[in-house]
Amino acid sequence: MPNIAAVLREEIRRLAKREIKINTSSTKGAVAQFRRDIAKLKREFGEQRKEIAFLKAQEKKHLYQPQVKEDELESVRFSARSVKAQRSRLGLSAANYGKLVGVSDLTIYSWEHGNSRPRKAQLASLIAVRGIGKRDALAKLEAGKNRKKVRR
Repeated sequence: MPNIAAVLREEIRRLAKREIKINTSSTKGAVAQFRRDIAKLKREFGEQRKEIAFLKAQEKKHLYQPQVKEDELESVRFSARSVKAQRSRLGLSAANYGKLVGVSDLTIYSWEHGNSRPRKAQLASLIAVRGIGKRDALAKLEAGKNRKKVRR
């Protein structure tokens, strides 16, 4: 004859497992749905992060884009001396002047020494910088620095 205590223990264990399964099955489904939702939100967040980075890059390009008319661009001549004079008038280093124009400091040195000439888009940037004063130049540079700090 089987041991009644062992049979009773087995029956209690079986009923307890059944109750636990009934009570946790709805939670199990909810957890699975939450995980799917979280994964979907992570994908959307990643896509939005990429889009924001793209838009920030576009905005940065437009911030330094010159507002110069085509006919004005055709009538302007490039002079290495004028680049150097303009930079010294603004009191900027080659690196800062390059940031203002949208080129590297090495490019500014090459232009100043007559080793190279700016392309049309770069010439338009140079023309746009001609019309600004020292305060405006420093304000644009400061705005560029603040954008970098905000991004990090």
